Amino acid sequence: MLDKWLGEVFSHPDPLGMLAIAAKTTVIYVFLVIGLRLLGKRELGQMTIYDLVLIVVLANSVQNAMVGDDNSLVGGLVAAVTLLLLNRGFTLLLTRYPGLEHRMVGEPLLIAKDGHLLRERMAKEGLTPDVVMAALREHGIGRLEDAKMCVLEVDGTISVVPKDATVHRTRHHFRALRVT
Repeated sequence: MLDKWLGEVFSHPDPLGMLAIAAKTTVIYVFLVIGLRLLGKRELGQMTIYDLVLIVVLANSVQNAMVGDDNSLVGGLVAAVTLLLLNRGFTLLLTRYPGLEHRMVGEPLLIAKDGHLLRERMAKEGLTPDVVMAALREHGIGRLEDAKMCVLEVDGTISVVPKDATVHRTRHHFRALRVT
């Protein structure tokens, strides 16, 4: 009985099946990285309940595409190891090629300046005035007029600089924080 149970737990697809799982997992990973990047930075730092539902449904929908009918432990491990290796490789690529990092991760974006919302920029990133006001309150600022600037960071969070603060310039300052 123990042998049968162990056989069930450690059953595995043939080597060609494992290669197919790894290949399908790679395609799904690349598709989702690009797709989530196209959704904008808001999806990362300002996650709502419907964003969470999207992530859960995405995970469920792509699971079958990655492993197919294979519900073995080894098949799942092949998919998981493939995802981990892809993620590590992608991180190394971003570190090695700053241009790729800039393209995939983006740069900070000025969304409010001197008490005025930059609505076109906010709309492009899927931000509402309520989200910006919530960020102001999180930073202890009650009125938009009391903010020198609000910046949507690359991780999706919103940084707020009070009106009376000194702003330190970064290498992205002139390009990303300029109002045109």
